[in-house]
Amino acid sequence: MRARAALATLAAGLFALAGCGPAPVPRGPDARLPGLAGTHVALPPMRRFAAGRASPPARSNRQMAQDFIDLTFHLETGRDLPVLTRFEGPVTLALSGPVPATAAADLGRVLARLRAEAGIDIARTDGPAAITIEFLPRRTMRAQVPQAACFVAPGVSSWGEYRRARADTLDWTRLSTRTRAAIFIPDDIAPQEVRDCLNEELAQALGPLNDLFRLPDSVFNDDNIHGVLTGFDMLMLRVTYAPELQSGMGPEAVAAAVPGILARLNPRGERIGGAPTDPTPRAFVEAIDEALGPGGRGMGARRAAIGRAIDIAERRGWRDTRAGFAWLALGRLSEVADPSAAYEAFSRAAAIYHADPGLALQGAHADMELAALALTQGQPAAVETLVAGALPRAAAAENAALLATLLMLRAEALQIEGQESAAAAARLDSLGWARYGFGSDADVIGWMRGMAALNPVRGQTPDRFASLQ
Repeated sequence: MRARAALATLAAGLFALAGCGPAPVPRGPDARLPGLAGTHVALPPMRRFAAGRASPPARSNRQMAQDFIDLTFHLETGRDLPVLTRFEGPVTLALSGPVPATAAADLGRVLARLRAEAGIDIARTDGPAAITIEFLPRRTMRAQVPQAACFVAPGVSSWGEYRRARADTLDWTRLSTRTRAAIFIPDDIAPQEVRDCLNEELAQALGPLNDLFRLPDSVFNDDNIHGVLTGFDMLMLRVTYAPELQSGMGPEAVAAAVPGILARLNPRGERIGGAPTDPTPRAFVEAIDEALGPGGRGMGARRAAIGRAIDIAERRGWRDTRAGFAWLALGRLSEVADPSAAYEAFSRAAAIYHADPGLALQGAHADMELAALALTQGQPAAVETLVAGALPRAAAAENAALLATLLMLRAEALQIEGQESAAAAARLDSLGWARYGFGSDADVIGWMRGMAALNPVRGQTPDRFASLQ
């Protein structure tokens, strides 16, 4: 299940930091973009990432064997799964509902990768299928499952069946094999979020059902840092469908077989050292959920909860993705009320992330936050240094929202320096990515105006958007 917590939307924190929200703008294909070098131009075409292949995981097979067991035999809720389950034989997949314009192409990419990188025999069909992906309005989903951005359910093939199903039908712990599953995704979210849901929920429909905060390189992590299936994720799926395993095997039998499977599939992992990672206590997960999850808690209670998560990380001596994420979350929760505390938190997160090459994408998120704060302080050189380091990492992770935000921060820094032409070029470059990362024309233009409001030069005018008119 892709959760709605955990830094999922970059723009929200930046709008809050600017003290504003997206400005009302015209909707539809005729929406115009104000403010590129004093002209009015149409939004550029949506930019998309070229097809790629993930790098192999850079961790030891010993570590990943334990990861596989914890992903496969436990649920996010903490319940245990008695046996391994998977689809036996070729897997068919169908789309239903109002399919977003970008979804078919993004689904085609992930299916091609699952065949090539995970060795899974999976293909689309127009008829009844083992896995059905149904699109429906976001408000309909949230009325039923408010904590989920998208999710997968066993034993059903439609939203109607899901609504009518008995609890035991939807209980993963009662399965002995997988025969049917349905994935539910809102049809009115940004293209990038649709793609991320396709990646994560299809991976969980096929394989592991758990999320682990300790994983630095996986979509199977509720921090929502990774949106596209990684080399680690593909390896976990390849292990799931290895011929040595089958549905109905218990944890002891699977644990005995997995080291040999990993040695065969990932021989380089045999040469990498590293013991299994310290398990994440339930108290840490609960603190993160309380700090970032939905609900009516005030900001003080949220910051107190993330403080508990940081205390746990400090006591255990963590210098990994969990510790960095806790500091990153504290920064996000502090940047409006206490920018100095936010800067300290983001700096601590960045120090943790930059010390580990495997946390490059996480480091790009921390650098983006620091660049936003530097922009509000009128420090264009610092913005450019941070953005220059983060851009290639955002592009490598295919994160259009992060890429667009970094480019817009660069544009505003260039604006401070009086480099109007370069600022306009950077701003225009960001907008094609923003259309994929943030969605509608209205959302993109509102996001751009919110980003501009971070610029103190613009903020000195009576109308902080005067130069965008």
